[in-house]
Amino acid sequence: MRKNQVDIITMGCSKNLVDSELIMRQLEANGFRCTHDSSRPQGEIVVINTCGFIGDAKQESINTILEFAQAKEEGRINKLFVMGCLSQRYRQQLEQEIPVVDKYYGKFDYKQLLTDLGKAEVEDCRGQRSITTPSHYAYLKISEGCNRQCAYCAIPLITGQHVSRPAEEILQEVRQLTEVGVREFQVIAQELTFYGMDIDGHRHIAELISQMAEIPGVDWIRLHYAYPTHFPMDLLDVMREHDNVCKSLDVALQHVSDRMLERMHRQTSKEETYDLVRKLREAVPGIALRTTMMVGFPGETEEDFQEMLDFVRWARFERLGAFAYSEEDDTYSALHYEDDVPEEVKNDRLGRLMALQQEISAEIEASAVGKTMKVIIDRKEGDYYVGRTQFSSPEVDPEVLIPAAARRLRRGCFYEVLITDAEEFDLYGEVVRPIR
Repeated sequence: MRKNQVDIITMGCSKNLVDSELIMRQLEANGFRCTHDSSRPQGEIVVINTCGFIGDAKQESINTILEFAQAKEEGRINKLFVMGCLSQRYRQQLEQEIPVVDKYYGKFDYKQLLTDLGKAEVEDCRGQRSITTPSHYAYLKISEGCNRQCAYCAIPLITGQHVSRPAEEILQEVRQLTEVGVREFQVIAQELTFYGMDIDGHRHIAELISQMAEIPGVDWIRLHYAYPTHFPMDLLDVMREHDNVCKSLDVALQHVSDRMLERMHRQTSKEETYDLVRKLREAVPGIALRTTMMVGFPGETEEDFQEMLDFVRWARFERLGAFAYSEEDDTYSALHYEDDVPEEVKNDRLGRLMALQQEISAEIEASAVGKTMKVIIDRKEGDYYVGRTQFSSPEVDPEVLIPAAARRLRRGCFYEVLITDAEEFDLYGEVVRPIR
């Protein structure tokens, strides 16, 4: 057990990761040594940043709390703190069921941890983060919360209403991060396209991204988590006009059947969904689209599911994730619908959907062979350097593998790479020349 060391464990999404990085910076400014997601935590203090989105994520967070609760009871750590979405929503229950935890914090009061450790917030470091990702990219959270009322989603119950960060605060953070070597920004929010609506009733996401793109040192900007309804089309102009705004967009569609979209409270229709995908591809030629689909929502029939399959065949998404519906406490669907699709049917539909997407992904990856693409190098792994094109997000998307024996490459640098081969989820390539 290392005195004055804090091990921080982050569960769930990249938005949680940003919160962990903020508290890490403050802890370090107060003289603590911090590690993040260590495979062998050895500090005297452990902080778990939990996820509370869906059933599997909640269970993983609970299991992690129990694991470290046992470590505390056995004397292997001195202090255990829990923060994040799960404890925001279930704090009272957690306090009763796992009382060995020293204190539970919610999604927004976690800075109280400093006071509870006998420390105080360091003003000079306010808003600064200790980046846990590779030094050339970082996540950039532009807002909190969500005003959407999708029937299945507990996020608004956890995070509250949408709150946009001031634009100048975001831009200043980008400037600070470029000064320490960050070249690629993953722009994240629960609902990216709503940015600014709470400030003056207008969407300002296009303006914000355009201003970011003008900052020296910003080489790539990637956009995550857009909502399809009332999509701000001027954002596509920004994407097309700025070379450093990646031609890649994450729009969670969830379903396409009119009946399901209505029951889900998605405020859109099948026709509008097809039309949006068509407009996205027309406005930004070569754009890579990512989406998420849900199977097994209450009342979903085989006919509804077939509509989804037909849509996925037509849309040919470059990236697609999917999950089976799980009932979340106090959501509209939990209160008003019966979870009537059997688990075996959900799993069967999920398997069929992902098998279809697997075929599509393999064809799309194969179509890259023979093309020369701009690639950023993330790391060296075994006999290969591992990089990404502008169409791939870190950690979750297909990567480009480049033989390490051919030449030495620098992490965080860009290269022109000739794609020589493709597998289902990875590309292989040879460096043509460094870009810079």
